Amino acid sequence: MPGKISILMYHQVGQFASMKAHRANYCDHRRFAVQMAFLARFGYAVLSLDEALACLRGERPIPDKAVVLTFDDAYDNFADFALPVLERHGFPATVYAISGWLGRRAEWFAREPGRPIPTLMSAERLRAVRGAGITIGSHTVNHVKLGEVDPDTQRRELRHSREALEDLLGEPVQHLCYPFGSFDTRTVQAAAEAGYRSATTCLRGAAIPADHPLVLPRKAISQGDNLLGYWWKIAVKQAPKPALAPWRDPTRRG
Repeated sequence: MPGKISILMYHQVGQFASMKAHRANYCDHRRFAVQMAFLARFGYAVLSLDEALACLRGERPIPDKAVVLTFDDAYDNFADFALPVLERHGFPATVYAISGWLGRRAEWFAREPGRPIPTLMSAERLRAVRGAGITIGSHTVNHVKLGEVDPDTQRRELRHSREALEDLLGEPVQHLCYPFGSFDTRTVQAAAEAGYRSATTCLRGAAIPADHPLVLPRKAISQGDNLLGYWWKIAVKQAPKPALAPWRDPTRRG
């Protein structure tokens, strides 16, 4: 739909057992390959985050059927399963890395017994992924719920994560994702002070020029989404979460 960009939120891509809970944390690698082939076959404009921001600022037209691909947490299986498919189609994407957890297991999964605990990409692998053309963004230092911690902790998490990733990659890190979708007005202020150009949320909706660049909505892709459901989320299901309304400026129309 003209004037809107669907920023898609993925987490893990791989081979997983069927589950009833946390389905938005998983995407079967075969289903992912079909989804990317669908985008290519039907002429979707897969944009980088930088390109999307330029569109939202009115610096370039928003293409029809515009999509951005984002991947939270920087799981190791991204490099194994998602990256080869993205390279096949020449699609840009952004991976949000937890700077203090590189090469470690995602221990927050252990809060639920029986749930497999995945491994996050090492520093070396993250550099290799960046070398393959994938944009790396920040997901804080310790994967904290920013909206639930004090302002000083928020500032440290945002600033130190960016600095550590910039040291690792040797280039600016300008994009942020709020872990667990947790943020408040203090978080947005801290993100601006830390120098981020964009920040994505877990609030559902398509991104439009009225959106605050540090409160961008996304659409979660779930393990249970068949191709019809995938298309529906991108092309039809546009009702935004009410929590987006206070952050939208109707005077910004692109």
